[in-house]
Amino acid sequence: MSDDKLASEEARRSVQHQSVKAQVEGDINAEIAERASQAPPAGESRRIENVADQFRAKAVDEVVDTEREVERSRGLARISQVVDYIFYVIYALLFMRFLLALLAARSSAGFVQFIVAVTNPFYAPFRGIVAAPTIQGGHTLMLPLVIALVVYILVHLAINGLLRMFAHRKTQI
Repeated sequence: MSDDKLASEEARRSVQHQSVKAQVEGDINAEIAERASQAPPAGESRRIENVADQFRAKAVDEVVDTEREVERSRGLARISQVVDYIFYVIYALLFMRFLLALLAARSSAGFVQFIVAVTNPFYAPFRGIVAAPTIQGGHTLMLPLVIALVVYILVHLAINGLLRMFAHRKTQI
């Protein structure tokens, strides 16, 4: 979901960047054509050139700044994708552990041992927060795992929110 937002934001910025580049090119071409068609008064020639140089420098600086912004946004979008992937793997592993405990999977099975070993670093801070009720047959509702999933979702959203804040430029008028 946030990948779609970042991708659409990056596409919008790319279109905006291309528009600015085209506008600058058009403005410069129009300025050249205007200069070629008109001869300024003798005393005004130098002043007009100074003003035109200032506008040109400002336009070029804006295009350079926009290009930097687009590159920075692309980098942050890539970081966001990596963060998303890592969190989705963590979610999947924790959810698998939750299902295995709920279904009373044998703890001696190799796959169960693997899932428990891989998820222990992510589950350890939440172990014992609340009781995990067990019913007949060994089925356990791992409430600490549910809390862990909720906390990891909130951390994931916070990281993506920070990345989005850094990706957006504040426009000055």
